[in-house]
Amino acid sequence: MVKELIHDPILLARKSEPAAREDLQTAQDLLDTLSAHRETCVGMAANMIGVYKNIIAFDNEGAYMVMLNPVIVKASESYEAMESCVSLLGEPRKAKRFRKIKVKYQTTDFQIRLKTFTGWTAQIIQHEIDHCSGILI
Repeated sequence: MVKELIHDPILLARKSEPAAREDLQTAQDLLDTLSAHRETCVGMAANMIGVYKNIIAFDNEGAYMVMLNPVIVKASESYEAMESCVSLLGEPRKAKRFRKIKVKYQTTDFQIRLKTFTGWTAQIIQHEIDHCSGILI
């Protein structure tokens, strides 16, 4: 189900808790909401729809992907990016990012995965993981 986006920075700065099996509907709602905003958004974290669980959804080179409880375990090649966010008003802001990241996460079947991402996809994932940690650009 498409959910309303949260724009309050105080709520967006709230840290998320680990996701569990009972949070799978939130993962689907996040995908539905991301899809509804595909013209202006490439990734979302659950707190952007008012659910404080470690769930992100993003465009992974043309196909949407969901991660539960993602953690960056390795990062290299830092750079400064300019980013904006569908939940935040204003101009793009500076953010420190890494060109290559290795992420440990769970699938919606709760299988643990370890995967390396690079470039634009890596930047999106870092932005959404920051959301889960209550970090805003």
